[in-house]
Amino acid sequence: MNSMLSRVRAAAETMATSPEPAHARTAIIDIGSNSVRLVVYDGPRRIPFILFNEKVMAGLGASLAKTGAMEPDAMDRGLRAVGRFAHLCQAMKVTDIRCVATAAVRDATNGAEFIARARDMGLTVELLSGAQEAIGAAMGVLSGIPDADGIVGDLGGGSLELARVRGGAIEQTISLPLGVLRLPQIRVKGPRALERTVAKMLDKAGWRPEPDLPFYLVGGSWRALARFDMQLTHFPLPVIHQYEMSAARAEQLTRIVSHVDKARLKQIPAMTGSRVPTLPDAAALLSVVVRQLKSARMIVSAYGLREGLLYEALPDDIRAHDPLLVAAEAEGEAQARFRGHGDRIDRWIAPLFPDDDAAARRIRRAACLLADVSWRANPDFRAERGVEIALHSNWVGITAIERAMLGQALYSHFGGGLSAPPDLDNIAGPEALRRAALWGLAIRLAQRLSGGVEGPLAISYLERHGDRIDLHLRDEDADLYGEAVERRLRHLAQAMGVKYAILGGQGRDVAS
Repeated sequence: MNSMLSRVRAAAETMATSPEPAHARTAIIDIGSNSVRLVVYDGPRRIPFILFNEKVMAGLGASLAKTGAMEPDAMDRGLRAVGRFAHLCQAMKVTDIRCVATAAVRDATNGAEFIARARDMGLTVELLSGAQEAIGAAMGVLSGIPDADGIVGDLGGGSLELARVRGGAIEQTISLPLGVLRLPQIRVKGPRALERTVAKMLDKAGWRPEPDLPFYLVGGSWRALARFDMQLTHFPLPVIHQYEMSAARAEQLTRIVSHVDKARLKQIPAMTGSRVPTLPDAAALLSVVVRQLKSARMIVSAYGLREGLLYEALPDDIRAHDPLLVAAEAEGEAQARFRGHGDRIDRWIAPLFPDDDAAARRIRRAACLLADVSWRANPDFRAERGVEIALHSNWVGITAIERAMLGQALYSHFGGGLSAPPDLDNIAGPEALRRAALWGLAIRLAQRLSGGVEGPLAISYLERHGDRIDLHLRDEDADLYGEAVERRLRHLAQAMGVKYAILGGQGRDVAS
C-alpha cells in the first residue's frame, strides 16, 4: 500500500486541506511534566484541524520524585518554549490562547515561581487540578470516540488520571502520582512494588473495578507503546487512533520492551529519544493498571487533554455533531470542483442500499461527502488518491474496518472498479469491501449523470425494484442521459447482479 500511495503524497501536500475557517484561530500551550507543547487549531469548531504543532522536551518533572522541585535548567527550557510559542501565536494571529499547566507545575515547590515568570512574559498560566486534568483527557476521548464506554487512562510525566466515561458523560475521576518520571522510584523497591502501590492507591481512592470494560489509552508514552505493537504485528494501517490490543498484550509488551534494543525503540514513529528510557516503565504501569481494573481490551485515543479542553468549551449542539462527517464535509468542500452536494449524492443513491444499517449509512455518507476530492490528481492515480485520503487523513470516530470501507468506496468511485486495493483485504472482510465498492460505483454514476453539480440530481432519482434498478428522468431532461451515463449504470447493475431501466416522466422506457 505504501509504495502505491507514495506517488500521490507529494501532490496531496500542495492541495488545500480545509474550507475557510469557521471561527478565529485558537491555540493551547500545554505545560506538562515531560514536554511543553503548542498546538494551533483552525477550521470547524467540532473537529478543528491542526495548523501548527511543536513540542519541547523540557523535563519539568524529571526531579520531582527526588527533590520535589523543578530543576532551574528545566524551568529555563520550559519558559523559553513558552516565550517562543507566545511569539508564534502573535505572528499567526491567534486570538484565543489557553495556556495550561499540569502535574509538574502543580506539585513542584517552585511551581508558583514558574507561573510568575510566565506572567512576566505576558502569558497567564492556568494551573489544572488533577480532577480537571482527568476531565480534560476524558473529554478528549469523547471528542474523538463519541460512543466510548469504559475507563480513560491519561499517563503523563507526573501523574496518571483515570476517568469513567459512559453515554457521552464523565461519571468518576481520580488523579494518581504515577507519572512515568515517578515510576523508577517505585519500581526500584522490588518486582511487585508497582503492583502493590497501584492497588493501594486505587483502594484508597475508592475506585472499584468494573470487569471487562475497555481501557482507553491517552498520553505520549502509551501511544508510543501502541505504535511499537503495530510494528511488531505488522498492522497494515499506520493510524494510531482507535488501534486496539487485548488486555493481555500489555504484559507481553512489558517483557518485550524490557529486552529490546533501544535503537529499535528509537525507530518507532513519533518516538523521541527522550521518551525511550521511560517506555519500560510506561509498559509496566499499563500492565498493572489493566490487571487491577480487570479491563477487557485497550483502545488508543489520539485525542487527549488539549482536544478535551476545546471540546469541553463547545455548546451542546455543536458537541453533538458527528466528528467524522464534519471533517469529511470540510475536506470535501475544500477539494471539490462544485461545493455543497455530498448529502444530495447520498440521498440519491440511498434507495439502492435499503439494507445498510446506521453504521454503514454513516460511512456511505462520508464517502459521498468526499466524492470530488480526487479531481485534481493525475487521472491515472485518482483511485489511489481516494484510498490515501480515506486511510491516512486525520479522521476520528472511525474504526480501521470503516476506514477500509471508506477507502474501497472512494477507490471504486474514482475508477478502481470492484477490485480491492492492496492491503485493504487485510483490514476488512470481503463482504464489507464489496458493499463499499457498490457504494463507490453508485457515487460514480451520480457524478457522471450530474457533471459534478447538484442540479441534475434534484430532477432525477433511483429506485430498486427486485432485480432491477430504475433511473427516473423527466421527459424534458432526457438529454442528460448519454453513453457515458448508460455505461456507468450498466456497470453498477452488473456489479449488483440486477437489470436496469431508464424511465421518463410517464414511466416509459427512454433507454435500456
